[in-house]
Amino acid sequence: MRHRLFIPAATALLFALAACTQDELAGDNRLPEGEYPVFIRATGLSVEATPLSAPSTRAAVDGDWQGVTSVALKMGDAVKEYTVTASTDFKSATLSRENDPYYWTSRDPITVSAWWPFDNADITQMPAVKVAEDQSKLADFQNSDFISAENRKVEFNNPTLEFTHRTARVTIELKPGTGFTSVAGATVSLVSLSADNGNPTAIKTYNASGNTYEALTAPQTVAAGKPFVRVELGGGTFYFRPQNNVVLEAGNRYTYTVKVNATGLTLEGCTIGSWADGGGESGAAELGYIYNSNTKTYTVYNADGLLAWNEAAQKDRSINCTLTADIDLTGKGWTPIGTDYDNSYTGTFDGGGHTIMGLTVTTNDQYAGLFGYLGDAGTVKNVVMDGIQITCNRRLGSAGGVAGFSRGGTIENCSVSGSVSGTMRAGGVVGVQWEASITGCSSSATVKGLAYVGGVAGETNSGATMAACYATGNVTIEIDPINTILGGGLVGFNAGSSVLACYATGNVTSTGSSTGRIDIGGFLGNNYTTVTACYWKNNHEQGIGYNKEGTVTEVTKVDGSVVTWQKAVDAMNTALQNAGSEWRYELKGALPTLRKQ
Repeated sequence: MRHRLFIPAATALLFALAACTQDELAGDNRLPEGEYPVFIRATGLSVEATPLSAPSTRAAVDGDWQGVTSVALKMGDAVKEYTVTASTDFKSATLSRENDPYYWTSRDPITVSAWWPFDNADITQMPAVKVAEDQSKLADFQNSDFISAENRKVEFNNPTLEFTHRTARVTIELKPGTGFTSVAGATVSLVSLSADNGNPTAIKTYNASGNTYEALTAPQTVAAGKPFVRVELGGGTFYFRPQNNVVLEAGNRYTYTVKVNATGLTLEGCTIGSWADGGGESGAAELGYIYNSNTKTYTVYNADGLLAWNEAAQKDRSINCTLTADIDLTGKGWTPIGTDYDNSYTGTFDGGGHTIMGLTVTTNDQYAGLFGYLGDAGTVKNVVMDGIQITCNRRLGSAGGVAGFSRGGTIENCSVSGSVSGTMRAGGVVGVQWEASITGCSSSATVKGLAYVGGVAGETNSGATMAACYATGNVTIEIDPINTILGGGLVGFNAGSSVLACYATGNVTSTGSSTGRIDIGGFLGNNYTTVTACYWKNNHEQGIGYNKEGTVTEVTKVDGSVVTWQKAVDAMNTALQNAGSEWRYELKGALPTLRKQ
């Protein structure tokens, strides 16, 4: 621990030096060697803010010299420790050294640098700014401050040196909004910070007074759209994402006034300027979600909120998501969640009956969709996906509107429109599903692929089930000359457990030729499992391209006379009822639609 040294004699000598006249010194600029020690009056650091209430051993952050006991002072190549003697009001100080000080050698100005704190092990190097990760205690907040005066001219007759802060100061003022009567007890942090020089990427702030929170950071830029302020209150976690880059400059103070609502954060205003105050941006900025850490659930109500959940789910693929509003992702980038079996999504995504519009994914990754890879316990339900554009360019890739691959996952009550284009496997809802289930889903998307292509699924396999699903979009098989080709209005290759009460109406066409096997049907391309109460109506007279011998199939074409859609609805509903399903078809227009009882 450094101790303050009070040296009145040094102070007196400084004033005596200032009182000297040029006539009392040598006749030219040269001065007698070793007679005029360098004393400097230090200023700066002033701040027009309410002083922090508790005393500290290091309080330069308050805008005064209280607690600063010494600085490193550099002249030329030499660096020496100079003692700080604060004025009575602590607004200025005298820098002096009792033993072995620097000396004036002439009346010419000198160039000096000074800094605090300094490393006792190597005083010669100004340390990089490195602040505390947890600044919730006053001492840790104040001890994160760094001050300096770099390459400044000091005049012989007016030896003054102005210091500035090397940190940026961020102040968060919280206000209760809709759903909150108080913001007392909140925890406020700054996040998405730079890790340069070993700095923390998140800082827990100091509760300066009332609902005011402060932190010191290294100078840096926080990119627009990144979470910047995190507020934890009432079991929920809220983030503020600035609409513009936040440039945190040394010596500046940034004050954000934030209203906490049950549906998110509202930025009432921001001032950016000097350490004391300044001017900046203002306006409303919706957070887009609420996070409940107890249930690990994002409640999302706009595109930014959904993107925030996506970012979190890339790191923790068990985080749940619930939509409370329609989401427009037009023009927004999207990274499918889940990359393989070991990194699959295992949480629950509940669309709440809302629509996601304009999802666009173009990737060379193996799996493409809203989700890349849906794993065991992973569930996607109750979402409408409108106008999607899913493209997987990988040679053996899989693409689907909801998921590229579902292994053990559950997909229920999802509908898809737009386009899906894959390589090996492509389906309107899912590229391929193993040991998984799809129930109550539909697709009007156009689907294109090279090998296993279907209106709802490119492939079902290994115990997978499909019930109460239909496809109305056209299916195109762009035949790969070396692959086995399997395409159908509903499923391309079906080797799961069962297909129950489904139908397809989209035309199934192919282009090109192949030396391999080609199985194309209006309903299924290639089938190895039981099919019950299913129907098709499209350009194909054959419902199943290939059916394993002995397999029980109830697949009927709707001809409009003997077999009508009403008869199909009655048969499908009977089968669903017998299976204990809650799903039923109803015929209110040209084609049947689904509802859940």
